[in-house]
Amino acid sequence: MTTTQASTSARSSKTKAGSKAGRRNARAAAKPADAIKLLKDDHRQVKAWFKEYESLEEDAKKQAMAEQICLALTVHTQIEEEVFYPAIRKAIDDDDMLDEAEVEHASAKQLIAEIRAMKAGERLFDAKVTVLGEYIAHHVEEEETEMFPEAREAKVDLKALGAQMAERKAELMARARPN
Repeated sequence: MTTTQASTSARSSKTKAGSKAGRRNARAAAKPADAIKLLKDDHRQVKAWFKEYESLEEDAKKQAMAEQICLALTVHTQIEEEVFYPAIRKAIDDDDMLDEAEVEHASAKQLIAEIRAMKAGERLFDAKVTVLGEYIAHHVEEEETEMFPEAREAKVDLKALGAQMAERKAELMARARPN
């Protein structure tokens, strides 16, 4: 069994057999998503977490959810900047769009750093998480309506790019999580 299969099996065994998440993990392991699908899946997951955050009242739960959101966004922006954006920059003629995306990432990273330096319940914690959600919603809208369609039209192997991104994402997540 390969390392990827072993880690997928380990994750799947932690997921309730036959559950929606278990089936999704099995499908993901069976065929790698293209780069855009991988990014859109991340977008949907983070959007759901921001929505869930809004309904939380306990500081401990808010802290845990904010940490989860910040980790996911940190990994997501890193794989975009290291793998997706450089490949797309070579294939499309729209440096302005990609430059703006990188500036938006910088703003998000600053807010993430501020949130990570705080504790839930502190003044401005909720506001910073809310504003981060708004920044991300704006960024996602631009990517999904402008960048992704251009990337699909370009001559980029999105399957190979998706496999590379999935591998890098797994590496980053493994480093971020304690053993």
